[in-house]
Amino acid sequence: MSTKVREHYEKHPYPSYPLIASVRRYDTCHLNLESLWGRFNGKLPDQKIKKILIAGCGSFAPYPFAVANPDAEITALDISNKSLNRAKAHCLLHGHFSVRFCRGDLIDATVCNSTFDMLDAFGILHHLEEPLAGLKALAERTAENGIVRVMVYSRYARRDEESIRRALKLLGVESVKKVRDMIARSGAGSRLRSYAGSTCETRFSSGIADALLHPCVKSFRIDELMDIVSASGLTPLSFAHEGALDSIEQEVKRIREMERKHLSPGNFILYLGKNCYGECIGEEKSMIKLNQCLDGFLGNFRFRPLQIGLHSGRGKKVLDRRARKFLRRFAKPNRWSDLDENEKLVVEQQIKSMLLIRYRDRTP
Repeated sequence: MSTKVREHYEKHPYPSYPLIASVRRYDTCHLNLESLWGRFNGKLPDQKIKKILIAGCGSFAPYPFAVANPDAEITALDISNKSLNRAKAHCLLHGHFSVRFCRGDLIDATVCNSTFDMLDAFGILHHLEEPLAGLKALAERTAENGIVRVMVYSRYARRDEESIRRALKLLGVESVKKVRDMIARSGAGSRLRSYAGSTCETRFSSGIADALLHPCVKSFRIDELMDIVSASGLTPLSFAHEGALDSIEQEVKRIREMERKHLSPGNFILYLGKNCYGECIGEEKSMIKLNQCLDGFLGNFRFRPLQIGLHSGRGKKVLDRRARKFLRRFAKPNRWSDLDENEKLVVEQQIKSMLLIRYRDRTP
């Protein structure tokens, strides 16, 4: 990774959440390794298979991953000492002491020279000079049946930011203060003023720096993304951005049609895998259990509906008392074949929301 990118994050660690900012465990269901293993391998991981790598972890991500996976070995990798120190402070302040923090470049094969069962690269590949090299580096560190989550910028979701970023670069603007001054002086209806009013990023110095002053940014059309995925040796499993279709092929087709109109569903979020078994859909002997991130949060004492954040910014799932009572049944695993047809329909929806986990029964 370039020296300029490292210097950028030493100066502007991202994101800049206050150290007292906390996450609720039931909002981290989508980060739970056991849930993802059930979704993409149709089984629960062995106790020894709980190793997670957060590549380009920034100043916050290790904390919610530790909340979601208290029994996993988590390694947080970043090129910025300042980002790592901030992330470490956040974990320690909230009582999570098991995360290993590692400074280094993902492309360097000697860094984090191990294999992991889950790898997260949320917002890193598009900041590499060679995104394919970064994805191959992730693939090399992916264990058999392992799962990788990537998020990259979409070309048409980033049009305004990229237009403004290029203009600022041509003008030689390099400071957040200068950008703030330009926003304050910009006219109503201008592209800069309109952008500033449409995003929360401009409320924070680190947000302005990451969106508009980053020295290395690439955005992708869908076929460009699928080309590097194909070349990486990893297999696409599921898109996870808002509105994504279940079928990879149909979602790619849908996005192509959108791109012909210069539209995008948002930034692309995609799960990839290495020889994953696939979900055990419809298998009569499969088992259904509660996502462990919900343990202790479904009690009768809650009179108000419980709002749970869904994965990848897909809004919230509202659980009333009836829904919570239904989910509590799965604190102890239930066999799929014991459910009636109406219950199976509800369970399918809760599995998609990653509140329930489906897996193959290992007993004879």
